[in-house]
Amino acid sequence: MAGRYRWLSRCLLLWTCLLGSGAAHSHETPVALLTIKEGIAGTYWLEWTYYSSRNDVPPQVRWPGHCFEDYPRLECGEQGLVGEVVMPEIGDKYSAAVVQVRRQGAAPRSYTLTGGNPRMVVTADGTVPWQTIAAAYIPLGIEHIMLGVDHLLFVLGLLLLVHGTRSLVTTITSFTVAHSITLAAATLGWVGIPDKPVNACIALSIVVVVVEVIKHRRGEHCLSARLPWLIAFGFGLLHGFGFAGAMSNVGLPPESLPAALLFFNVGVEVGQLAFVLTVLGLYHAHRVLQARLPAWCSQAGIYGVGSIASYWFIGRFAALLAT
Repeated sequence: MAGRYRWLSRCLLLWTCLLGSGAAHSHETPVALLTIKEGIAGTYWLEWTYYSSRNDVPPQVRWPGHCFEDYPRLECGEQGLVGEVVMPEIGDKYSAAVVQVRRQGAAPRSYTLTGGNPRMVVTADGTVPWQTIAAAYIPLGIEHIMLGVDHLLFVLGLLLLVHGTRSLVTTITSFTVAHSITLAAATLGWVGIPDKPVNACIALSIVVVVVEVIKHRRGEHCLSARLPWLIAFGFGLLHGFGFAGAMSNVGLPPESLPAALLFFNVGVEVGQLAFVLTVLGLYHAHRVLQARLPAWCSQAGIYGVGSIASYWFIGRFAALLAT
């Protein structure tokens, strides 16, 4: 355990050095919403809405060959809007784009495009197969957890509290179950908490884990070290609201809500599992290679992460008070 603590603490130190001052803000999921309203005689009207602080132009769109865009007008002739629509810049400037098609006399249909699936096929009846939903939302979930440094730092902190494989599996499972519950509850509209207090509390959860790790390292009484699954479950409920914030920004197709929610959560779990396995794999390689670093790195890493998480909390709390 001591060897793993030292190695993970050094990883924390490296991560601390890589984090910039802009990390006080929560992970942004830049998205664009395109609403397509059907007019008459194969004419459609386009309207873009932006959810990004980094871009001021919408993604480029490649329409089916028989369609011609003169924004905000789209002409598709007698065939209407059917065929493949592609946004090649998705995954570069934007994490996702939500396209809502409103046809006359029919319920609206929503499509989500991501870097892993930047295209959609519009059919006359507007059906969206589950494979298309999976291809859109699994990569989106992976991206969100991988770019959510605060979530990953919390998971990394949990790894410092566990003893053995069984405890590791129980702890990660508890975190997964907890954030899945609140992600579903918030996305389905059963409960709701504003993003700013959630993000501030997520930063605070990292501080709490760091304090527990330091207490455990000093040999002090620490409930979290004996029952790490408990703190993982408790704070996992909080982190689930953070994931739900990303989902609300991206937008969920109401007609495919359960499938979209499921596949987004699958993506989050895939990314989280990949992160844990990567950390454990690097730790094993560190042991095999018998790499040595100065002893002070162990303490500096965990204190550095605690300091950055505190900075995040102060910045996010200040932003909350400013509203």
